[in-house]
Amino acid sequence: MTETLPSVRGALTPDRPLAGLTWLRVGGPADWLLQPADADDLAQFLAALDPEIAVFPVGVGSNLIVRDGGIRGVVVRLGRGFNGIGIDGDLVTAGAAALDAHVARKAAAAGLDLTFLRTIPGAIGGAVRMNAGCYGTYVADRLVSARAITREGKTVTLSPDDLNFRYRQSDLPEGWVITEATFRAPHGDPDALEAKMAEQLATRDATQPTRDRTAGSTFRNPAGYSSTGRADDSHELKAWTLIEEAGMRGAVLGGAKMSDKHPNFLTNTGTATAAELESLGEEVRKKVFHSRGIRLEWEVIRVGEPVSRRTS
Repeated sequence: MTETLPSVRGALTPDRPLAGLTWLRVGGPADWLLQPADADDLAQFLAALDPEIAVFPVGVGSNLIVRDGGIRGVVVRLGRGFNGIGIDGDLVTAGAAALDAHVARKAAAAGLDLTFLRTIPGAIGGAVRMNAGCYGTYVADRLVSARAITREGKTVTLSPDDLNFRYRQSDLPEGWVITEATFRAPHGDPDALEAKMAEQLATRDATQPTRDRTAGSTFRNPAGYSSTGRADDSHELKAWTLIEEAGMRGAVLGGAKMSDKHPNFLTNTGTATAAELESLGEEVRKKVFHSRGIRLEWEVIRVGEPVSRRTS
């Protein structure tokens, strides 16, 4: 495989362990980890890469379980060449590697309200890919356009319609890598925006296990149900209440645990494997289905292969 991969100006590391790059601290190695120097470096690499080799972009690993057998192909992780933040009028353009919290704070300092990003873990590329949202505002509500590099190495500009945003998902094609995004933000008083974000952080810390190893919310709030049982698309019924009702708050499997503080947070208590985390999540889904007839959908992305397949 060494001879088939194009050269890069950035870093290309073989058999790179990925556990240290994810918030849950689990998972096997990638065949290759690419950290491109800039967008041109990434585009040239993808254009020359054998189309049979899979490409998987990752951000800061805040919403990810890498299975214990690792990932076959090339994992792309963007770094310093992709973390700039620029402001022009009411437009905020951020590189895909810019942390959501940093974008929110820099926008607020300029009197622009992207405060919904402040408590979202991760970086802008992942936020666009997952249509991240909080406090009733989603990326889809603020995005003007995103730039991406296709699996074939072409640079494209995507509109919200191109991405076909839905609750916690979009239609970004497999192997495409988002490199930057531009948002239009409402104006606001910088001090008021800062105070708003401080209040959001305090609420998050009081209700979520922010000091534990988690990947954020584990399951999406179910569509088509409200807390009263009527059918709608409001996502009024919360995943955590279903998990609570199913008796799975604090459930444990090996080193994996559903948080006592917030039952929709799957945590690594220190010794968990990816298999234990995923298996506990699947047990939660089964219990909720048996108790309420509702199938929870994973919000955490699970990728890679189990150990048995890696070693066979």
